[in-house]
Amino acid sequence: MSKNARLSLIIVAVVAVVIAGFVLFSRNNNTTAAPQSGGGKVTVVEYLDMECPSCRAAFPGVLKLKSEYGERVTFDVRHFPIPSHRNAELAAVAVEAAGAQGKRDEMFKLMFERQQEWGGQQTSQRAAFVTFAGQLGLDTAAFETALGDSALKERVLAQRTEGGKAGVTGTPTFFINGTKFTGAPSYDALKSAIDKALS
Repeated sequence: MSKNARLSLIIVAVVAVVIAGFVLFSRNNNTTAAPQSGGGKVTVVEYLDMECPSCRAAFPGVLKLKSEYGERVTFDVRHFPIPSHRNAELAAVAVEAAGAQGKRDEMFKLMFERQQEWGGQQTSQRAAFVTFAGQLGLDTAAFETALGDSALKERVLAQRTEGGKAGVTGTPTFFINGTKFTGAPSYDALKSAIDKALS
């Protein structure tokens, strides 16, 4: 092998090692506490369980914050159904099924407003969710089909897994610009944290 060929091989090997090191370094230094969405200057990510009374209690305050901040703050709701809540996973799928027909937010609202009727039950509340879909004017046949859609269920479970990796252990859990919010998620406390992030 000529001297030039050997030198070329060494250069190629060094470049490969540098590239591999860069890729590995980039991968290991992803320290974002929770996934962030683009859009607003501040992103609020909430992990919730549709059957959780604390999530229901926080919901009106979150709605108020959304209307007050408008486009300055991006609110991103993700599912974290707790296994001990018999209908939480199906409720999350129902919300996404409603979303397929453009009524995700409306189903969220109705689910929380009627939570005391269906939450805490040890039998499937599928029929109640189909009734809710009808009340929202959805195509109930398409909605029922979507409730059995494995892709929607996988989306919900993937969000729960993602939340667990981000440090979510209970609901509701909020992240503001990737930083986990601590304390009771009252309207005033969340507003204060958002204002601080905006300033």
